[in-house]
Amino acid sequence: MHSDLDLHAPATDGSRAARKDEHVDLALGQQGDGAAHNEFDDLDFVHQALDGVDAERVDLGVGISFRAGPRHAAGEWHWETPFYVNGMTGGTERTTRINRELAIAARETGLPMACGSVSVALDNPDAARGFAVIRAENPDGFVMANLGVGRPASDAPRAVELLGANALQIHVNAVQETAMPEGSRDFSSWIASIEQLAAASPVPVVVKEVGFGLSRSALRHLSEIGVGIADVGGRGGTDFLRIENARRSAGEYAMLAGFGQSALASLLDAPQNAPTLLASGGVRTPFDVVKALAAGAQAVGVAGAFLAAIGKDGESGGAERLIALVDDWKLRARAMYALLGAVTRDDLLGTDLILRGRLREFCADRGVNISALALRSESPRP
Repeated sequence: MHSDLDLHAPATDGSRAARKDEHVDLALGQQGDGAAHNEFDDLDFVHQALDGVDAERVDLGVGISFRAGPRHAAGEWHWETPFYVNGMTGGTERTTRINRELAIAARETGLPMACGSVSVALDNPDAARGFAVIRAENPDGFVMANLGVGRPASDAPRAVELLGANALQIHVNAVQETAMPEGSRDFSSWIASIEQLAAASPVPVVVKEVGFGLSRSALRHLSEIGVGIADVGGRGGTDFLRIENARRSAGEYAMLAGFGQSALASLLDAPQNAPTLLASGGVRTPFDVVKALAAGAQAVGVAGAFLAAIGKDGESGGAERLIALVDDWKLRARAMYALLGAVTRDDLLGTDLILRGRLREFCADRGVNISALALRSESPRP
């Protein structure tokens, strides 16, 4: 589930809160599709039977570099793991419980964590507790606040202050807005809005899609306006087109099913001058994490699989279930690094990748050098 819960159309606090809880139910309903094929299944590694390393040598830590901004210096975040809790929700009693359990699990496992859109809390201070609980339960962890594009620039420092955030996600969700009954249809000012929010933010900004991918052109635009980090947020995970169609009396936008690019397609199609890339969307297992890292992501956001472990109501014990799941993901990720001969994330960039199905078709049509991907181990690393 992605942090999509910011709306540009006016809404009462009650209707917005109900919508947040409804989104949780509909997103969890899609978790039954978790075994379904997505484009992570269209990427294979060439098995090198004699290239493995000792799993004890594997370092799962990653460094996320970022450019200087008007109010912050360039630098690098150091995360213990290559995956993190991506933005989900907040602002109601139910989602406050979910955020509390997520924050406890993040604290105990060292995972960075993003929240859902804080716009509801900025508009209604009574909803702020649903987000502030994240920092209260995880005082020393890495936390990302979240705003939707189109919000006033002055909201950026307010969002950061609410969570004592280390970074600010700005989410873009044009496909969802198109299908959303209350959604905006004017996307003409979004580039300017991102630039203004980034300039006003006292911490580095991550621009993220909510499940439809960031194209080569979009990543170039972000780089040109100085955005240093982007989460490509691809198709294949929680489907907000389906969610908004389910909220309609008739599925008027079901015709757009399958619209957009997957996370892997976005990563492999990214331009040389792209911002530092994160990836999310359709990540079901630690093997999907490893595939995204090998395709160019610096780190990978996980939402739906972690929300399912917490439980739909954030009931007591959800944090313990998620802690156990994260520990298992770390163990299995380390084993897969070792199998692939990778001591660090950067070593995965030298593995040989075979593309199949829709992912291969997309990359071929976009001029991605598929043969070079399959022979990376035979070429010197740049």
